[in-house]
Amino acid sequence: MTSTHEAPPPDSALSPAPSVPSVPPEEAVTPLMRGIAVLRGLTDAGGAATLSDLSRATGLARSTVDRVAATLARMGYVHLDGSNAALAPRLMELGNAYLAALRLPDLLSRHADALADALDESVSLAVADGDGIRFIHQAIRRRALSLSFRIGDLLPAERTAPGPLLATEWSAQDWARWRERRLADPEDLGFPAIPRRAHDAATADFPRRVEEARLRGWALDDQLIEPGLVALSVAVRTPDGRIACVASAVSHTSRHGADSLCDSLLPGLRTAVTAMERELASAPPPERPSGPSGPNGGSGRSGVNRASGPDALKGLMGPTGLAAWTSASKQELGGEFITSLARGLTAITAFGEGHAELTLSEVAERTGLPRATARRALITLQHLGHVTVERRAFRLAPRVLSLGFPPLSKATLVHIARPHLTALTGRVKNSTSLAVLTDDHVQCALSVTAGRIMDVDIAAGSRVPAYATSAGRVLVASLPAERRAAWLAQVRLEALTPRTVTRPTDLEAILERVRGDGYALVDDELEEGLRSVAVPVRDREGVVVAAVNVHMHSGRGSAAECVMDIVPELRATADSLEADLHVTGRFVHVPVF
Repeated sequence: MTSTHEAPPPDSALSPAPSVPSVPPEEAVTPLMRGIAVLRGLTDAGGAATLSDLSRATGLARSTVDRVAATLARMGYVHLDGSNAALAPRLMELGNAYLAALRLPDLLSRHADALADALDESVSLAVADGDGIRFIHQAIRRRALSLSFRIGDLLPAERTAPGPLLATEWSAQDWARWRERRLADPEDLGFPAIPRRAHDAATADFPRRVEEARLRGWALDDQLIEPGLVALSVAVRTPDGRIACVASAVSHTSRHGADSLCDSLLPGLRTAVTAMERELASAPPPERPSGPSGPNGGSGRSGVNRASGPDALKGLMGPTGLAAWTSASKQELGGEFITSLARGLTAITAFGEGHAELTLSEVAERTGLPRATARRALITLQHLGHVTVERRAFRLAPRVLSLGFPPLSKATLVHIARPHLTALTGRVKNSTSLAVLTDDHVQCALSVTAGRIMDVDIAAGSRVPAYATSAGRVLVASLPAERRAAWLAQVRLEALTPRTVTRPTDLEAILERVRGDGYALVDDELEEGLRSVAVPVRDREGVVVAAVNVHMHSGRGSAAECVMDIVPELRATADSLEADLHVTGRFVHVPVF
């Protein structure tokens, strides 16, 4: 890895935690530090910012921010639109690596979700991150007054319910760091997920609350974060008695006061925590996958994908794969591509399920990085608090979630699909849309017009009969056989144009053909002169959740030409969209809207 002579960003741009040393180690990789500073800046800005704003927030020169952003865009971690930057869903693979290695969300999330249903209150799981707490799972109840906390958000321990429980395991050094942070940041400006602290009562009272939590086994937050918010927490312990995480039930004073919160919710919370602890005790050790990893933290495919974009990076493995990708990227982008930044972030993806602890040699082997390069990347990540090391074994730390996870964890399918549809519209020069099935209609979730003189403009939110549209046929064809038969039995087929299919047996045959072909084309059935072609979009479990469409006037070429020219573009778009959807949906639910 190489470094330039420009000074690294100030510590305030890297982390709010004073536990990060002020002077980087001699072997730290400055470009990696700058890249993480930019990602943190984008995260704190809610996921999007101008490059000039990032320059001001990080203290980096604008030219440096431009190069960092270009490299992150090359990796698929950032979307660039002129001088505007936005976090891209693929960045969540870094946080996914931490959560998969931790295993707690996979083991305990269903218990948290069931508790939220039983209590009709929001439930979260949190772990310690220095002298703060960081959320690793959220089961939110949707109300007008509802939580806005996200997976990955960092909160100060003293203003939360989990904090006193986690602080029962603090050392004298931990308490000293906490006091230092309180003096350095009296308004909690280093915690952008919460309002500024208006008074010091939480700090003064915190040691007493910790002792009470130690004795009672539970802790309470009575409006310490903001007025109206109350929370109750119980620690989830491993078989050896250590705190694995803390489960919390959160409500509002319009529903519960502090006393009624304990009376109403504590029994159910304790029962759920007992079930979680049984789950931890009975969980088999994770299987350790064999072979090198790709950047998603899973097993890579043999061979080298020599394409140069972010899709190529996704499937790399072994020492030649990453080298080929970085070489191609450097050749294409020149000085705008920062090789050491790309390689440094790749080190994070070595970890994951079955790979919670890795030696230096294992990180190098799984990523294809040279051993010396992997070593400097890990030293840098350890300095920034993203990696811990004990007896030559490295582990990811909760701070990895600060790299874009909070804003991206709230992404909807529409948000994820927008750049893909915009790119598709630009390539095919026709309007595109994303549609979902609602009973016997399809609803347009997102539309991108081509801007032609005679254009197809389908407004987002509009509904049309599913049987007469390509999106509807793709979505109905994907239903299980029993549901598809029930849908055909109840739908009313009306002639919208002379060419509309109105015989159930004909429509059933068409749906079978669509299932086999993987696409649907409809000509002049919804409206005369309107042609549309669609392909399905699948989630992580392979379930079709939406359809991507291209709309055009039927006079623009033949149907056969449409299939030849448009269907491959649609399939490529669906593949890219699914890749983002699969990364985003690993640990969070992705709603349509």
